[in-house]
Amino acid sequence: MTQNITLIGAGRMGSALTGGWLKAGFSGGIDIVDPHPSETVSDWAERGRVRVNPEAVPADLLVVAVKPQVFGDLAPTIAQRVGPQTRVLSVMAGVSLATLEAKLGTSLVARAMPNTPGLVGKGVTILCTKPETSAETIKVLESLLTPLGAVEGPIGEDLLPAATAVSGCGPAYGFLLAEMMAAAGAAHGLDPDMAMRLARKTVEGAGALMESSEEDAATLRRNVTSPNGVTQAALEVLMSDAALPSIFKQAIGAAIDRDTELSRETE
Repeated sequence: MTQNITLIGAGRMGSALTGGWLKAGFSGGIDIVDPHPSETVSDWAERGRVRVNPEAVPADLLVVAVKPQVFGDLAPTIAQRVGPQTRVLSVMAGVSLATLEAKLGTSLVARAMPNTPGLVGKGVTILCTKPETSAETIKVLESLLTPLGAVEGPIGEDLLPAATAVSGCGPAYGFLLAEMMAAAGAAHGLDPDMAMRLARKTVEGAGALMESSEEDAATLRRNVTSPNGVTQAALEVLMSDAALPSIFKQAIGAAIDRDTELSRETE
């Protein structure tokens, strides 16, 4: 890629993207627009690796990484950096392609939904593009997102809320699992700090094993479940119809509903 990137919003995800672009040796210029740049961003600027808050001119690639709740207020200013050939990639939840088009004055828009493990390069990002988006453009957009980890898609916008509910929200589910495991261990007599260490390292290890294995999650689960053993006894509770299967369907549904509400609020 030899085009220039303008990033709007250098919070955790925006900074993670920029760090990835710099590490990968991106050959174009990188402009960062943020009213309160972090020390990391300021250090990049001092070393000439990025420009911070430059004059508003049309960008080649515009990545919008601000909070969706403030996008409406910022849109007129952001639109000043959109020209006829500017391609816009939004990593904001709940801001539809139609809203991006209307507020930024361009049809060259796409969306992406990363998750927080992207901060350490272990994330997964869902790419959402319009049906007419060219394969060349999709390749460029994927290259912008790979510093965060794996890229899935592109998928249609109608599927993005469900994908967001699984992967975008998913890290919180994993953190909650460790939290609840530790609390249950403490309730049965373990020292709370030890219980948390055990739970945390177990969840970390399970993720690492799943990453390194070609077997799917269900097979890995069965591999550690001895017939009539203690793991099976626990899973019979967790996998009952009224437990995790039902709860996760409800949770994913609630996340999808909230995503839809956000889309309406940002129109």
